[in-house]
Amino acid sequence: MAYEKQEMEFFTRIINKKGAELSFIDIPVLNVDGFAFKDLARCGKLLPYEDWRLDASERAKDLAERLSVREIAGLMLYSTHQFVPFTNKNFPAVHYNGKKFDHTIDSDWALTDELKVFITEAGIRHILLAGVKDAGTSARWNNEMQKLAERQPFGIPVAISSDPRHSVQSGGVEFKSSGTDVSKWPNHIGLAATFSPELCLKYAEIVAKEYRALGITTALSPQVDLATDPRWMRYEDTFGGEVLLSVEMARAYCDGLQTTQGCVGGWGRDSVAAMAKHWPGGGTGEGGRDAHYAFGQYAVYPGNNFLTHLKPFTEGAFRLKGPTGMAAAVMPYYTVSWNQDKKEGKNQGNSYSSYMIKDLLRGTCKYDGIICTDWGITGDPLPTIEGFGARCYGVPEQTESQRHLQIIMNGVDQFGGNNSSEPVLKAYTEGCEKYGKKIMDARMRESARRLLRNMFRTGLFDNPFLDPKNSTEIVGCEAYRTAGYAAQLKSVVMLKNRNRTIPLKRNIKVYIPDRYIKSHKSFMRTIVSAQSVHPVRDEIVAEYFEPVVDPEIADAAIVFMESPFSDPYSADDREKGGNGYFPISLQYRPYTAAYARKKSIAGGDPRDVSPNRSYFGKMSEAANEKDLDILIETRRRMGNKPVIVCLAMHNPTVPSEFEPFTDTILIDFGVERSALFDIITGKSEPCGRLPANMPKNMKTVELHNEDTAEDIEPYEDSCGNIYRFGFGLGWKGPVEPV
Repeated sequence: MAYEKQEMEFFTRIINKKGAELSFIDIPVLNVDGFAFKDLARCGKLLPYEDWRLDASERAKDLAERLSVREIAGLMLYSTHQFVPFTNKNFPAVHYNGKKFDHTIDSDWALTDELKVFITEAGIRHILLAGVKDAGTSARWNNEMQKLAERQPFGIPVAISSDPRHSVQSGGVEFKSSGTDVSKWPNHIGLAATFSPELCLKYAEIVAKEYRALGITTALSPQVDLATDPRWMRYEDTFGGEVLLSVEMARAYCDGLQTTQGCVGGWGRDSVAAMAKHWPGGGTGEGGRDAHYAFGQYAVYPGNNFLTHLKPFTEGAFRLKGPTGMAAAVMPYYTVSWNQDKKEGKNQGNSYSSYMIKDLLRGTCKYDGIICTDWGITGDPLPTIEGFGARCYGVPEQTESQRHLQIIMNGVDQFGGNNSSEPVLKAYTEGCEKYGKKIMDARMRESARRLLRNMFRTGLFDNPFLDPKNSTEIVGCEAYRTAGYAAQLKSVVMLKNRNRTIPLKRNIKVYIPDRYIKSHKSFMRTIVSAQSVHPVRDEIVAEYFEPVVDPEIADAAIVFMESPFSDPYSADDREKGGNGYFPISLQYRPYTAAYARKKSIAGGDPRDVSPNRSYFGKMSEAANEKDLDILIETRRRMGNKPVIVCLAMHNPTVPSEFEPFTDTILIDFGVERSALFDIITGKSEPCGRLPANMPKNMKTVELHNEDTAEDIEPYEDSCGNIYRFGFGLGWKGPVEPV
């Protein structure tokens, strides 16, 4: 025989010499031509989809033809966010063994009753992992799901996905906090600040290895939207607004995730399918608003740059240098791409748009990978426009099944955040009546083929089980942590260093003031109470300096600030007779929108009091205005002694308010405090460069076109530095492009 069998602690492993590695719990094994194959269908003979010698596309096509419509409907669902154990209170309560979760369970990796139903009854095989305790827990949770899945007809395994989870910051958007011990890297905009596609490639290769050790085979990334509007809340998750840089970073990221070296076609045990998002680009929301919320549903193109926003996809994610060719999946954004439908002239959410999906993505771009909707777009609209929920933009009058049918017929394969197959099955029935059974059957099997192909490509059908010990050794290993930390250092941008204030000497007395943030709305539109924030743990400061609480005796001060954040919508304003809309401000002091549009470009949601969403003349306040007050007070009390600002920049920020009070400015795109201190003390030299213009004022922001990056006038500081795209300082002056 050309294979050997090993009994592992949690599963059985078979290694075929010059062939595939198999893992399973209780599956019959077939011996064909001296090789071992899993009898997933339990029929006693080798079916094409079980034959690892065949191409992934051939195996997928064979299995797609064998599945019932109900089984295909299950494949077309992508679960809501799962936590292991499920402790997140922002989501509906779950149950274990028939009991509501009360923090007492048999094991951290136990499956919830709801997840068991997903797998056994709904036929769901794509699970979104939002948070998990650690690598070992993740591996065991994966094994529990695979054990349950292999008992089902055809033995279709579970494919786990994840939003980005490697950034240092535990951002609220898209549940980015890792909850695991993965290596830590800067945000994607921080990777852009390195101007190094080679570093991005290395990053993605490491992410892929850690993901596979966690059981994750699909990354809901990269986010390649051109972030041309500096106010967009998802700015930090992108590679910025410059086209060429975004194209190169998108290509490197997808290549790094998907390529297993030495494998034919590039796909193998180290591969993670990349889901590039968000087609056709989500960074042009009017006024900088975001389409997670109905008040931000409209993407506008006053600069006529719609086609430019496609380039990170068409020239980056769809044109890889590596052997896998193109990103395996694409996610359209929630947005209504206002007046860009050149076929029917409809203003509907992108997944609902025949022009955006069927004509452009499937037709012009000839894209044959998976298209998956963003999460939660098929439910009925909420009563109020402010809520965090269903996003059926442009089709509120349709039934849920009609929405599913329209999306399916556009060429979309999968529904993000949908746990029930019934609307899909009803859509199929309605489609048979409208288009004929032959057309609907072919359309459903087309999606099944695409979905299964990615599972075969990543080896899930053959080898889905994990060794928890091996996972623990891989995830967050020293080599990966070291690489991530080095990237953090390379991402830090120094904008100002008057009279060479830094490096500072170690062990001098340093004052670091606390921050204060007012009550504000969270990502999910819940109230976050006002809070005081201690910026750095004392033990970290003590590794570099002598921390003091009195600025008068300090040798230097380090002030930690965050880019301003304000709320673009107010239900109170609506109740008082206003339209609810407010400006998103990039400055700390209260801002009145004197240069905003008097009439919005887009509008028409029936829940609005008026189609005009203008906020002209309205004033917004930053929840963290105190950051500026604290800096000014620190400057006053420090006198002429050094004051260093470390700005955590989620969005490009107007520097005119704070720059005059500083000696040194460091921009932090999501790094550990020790990385900043390593630069402040001269252990490492800053080499990052701005991935965007820092605006001169809010006037230039209001007057710019949301779809254009280069029309923001940059700020010039008191030292003559111009804070434009590509600028950054090292010890001897501006950092030169490599």
